[in-house]
Amino acid sequence: MTAPTASTAPVAALALGDDALVLSHRLGEWAGHAPVLEEEVALANIALDLLGQARLLLSMAGDEDELAYLREERAFRNVQLVEQPNGDFAHTIARQLYFSTYQRLLYGQLAAGDTEFAGLAAKAVKEVAYHQDHAEQWTLRLGDGTADSHERMQRACTALWRFTGEMFQPVEGLDGVDWEGLRAVWRKSVEGVLGRATLTVPEGPQSGAWTAGAGRQGLHTEPFGRMLAEMQHLHRSHPGASW
Repeated sequence: MTAPTASTAPVAALALGDDALVLSHRLGEWAGHAPVLEEEVALANIALDLLGQARLLLSMAGDEDELAYLREERAFRNVQLVEQPNGDFAHTIARQLYFSTYQRLLYGQLAAGDTEFAGLAAKAVKEVAYHQDHAEQWTLRLGDGTADSHERMQRACTALWRFTGEMFQPVEGLDGVDWEGLRAVWRKSVEGVLGRATLTVPEGPQSGAWTAGAGRQGLHTEPFGRMLAEMQHLHRSHPGASW
């Protein structure tokens, strides 16, 4: 069996599907390790929502199992933000705040449009609204909590800020998306949350410049390779098996 490549599948479906798939796997890594039982359930539910989105999106691009388990690292088109390791709980929450805010705004625009993604986006935006609210509530709780939680949340927000610019690079096939408008609304929303959480809005390495990654072009950070090997291990170890 020949593994599919990015050139054989719709770029937009792969980009959105890979975002959801990779973040779902990262959140699933909290199973058995979340700080409290309630968060174990909450993170698992968010991961399942994202996995459902990923299945629908990848099925628009080809065989969902082959695309998830047989592609090589360079064929994945997710933004680098979602592949970042969980770190401590504050790190996970900062990643979730940045991405769920973006995803809700993007799906909102897609749901209002007239493309093949409109129906999926209209359903998914309701799920993502919960994801965003969950991340915002924890950002407020940690940022305006103890001195230690504040410091951890600030460190996480600052560390992940440089990966946020890539989310606003136009994706081929996502017609009708106002990427600059999306960026402006995203930043206003995130800055509002950070302000209420008594956190300082991070700045880029050069006076607030956005440092975008290249995940959409198939270039990923070192932790992604290890995560992918773990995610694909069972399928690759037993090719063709049914359960």
